[in-house]
Amino acid sequence: MMQDCAMQILEIVMNSNHANSKFIEVHIVDSIKNNMLEFTIIDDGKGMDEETCRKVTDPFVTSRSSRKIGMGLPFMKGLTEQCNGSFEITSKLGKGTKVIASVQKDHWDTPAIGDLGEMMMFAIQANEVVDYLFTYQTDLQKFVFDSREVKQTIDGMSLLEPDILLWIKEYINQGIQLTKEKRV
Repeated sequence: MMQDCAMQILEIVMNSNHANSKFIEVHIVDSIKNNMLEFTIIDDGKGMDEETCRKVTDPFVTSRSSRKIGMGLPFMKGLTEQCNGSFEITSKLGKGTKVIASVQKDHWDTPAIGDLGEMMMFAIQANEVVDYLFTYQTDLQKFVFDSREVKQTIDGMSLLEPDILLWIKEYINQGIQLTKEKRV
């Protein structure tokens, strides 16, 4: 297993990148009331047929040619099973894929959530052409980051500029912190 949830989510986001997605949504619900962390990743990539979608959580099934095993989805599914959660994947060929995974927040095997700002920074760094919508929601509050808005604001500059990448990381982490502080 990976050391935190952010790295698990990043693996799924990288799958979306490899599937030629142009728009990827990452939604996180952190609910004290329901004692649950839920991660939803939605892409508009090439998608999968039904048979591939059924097999994709097997670590020995991958579409990559660089390695013979794919660990992102099997690890995420394993984490959800281990931590009293749930896992669902739906996909449509030519339309994209949606992964919804949840874990029990206070389960002893649930890893820390990790650095979500850094996760999004790495995702953007992997392919700046992809647009991202990232949300972090508690029981009372919601934070939203939309890379399309940042692209408009910086008007032609690259998101890959080091200062912009660091700003994105800090902005997301600050937004999450403020959202967490307003949950009571």
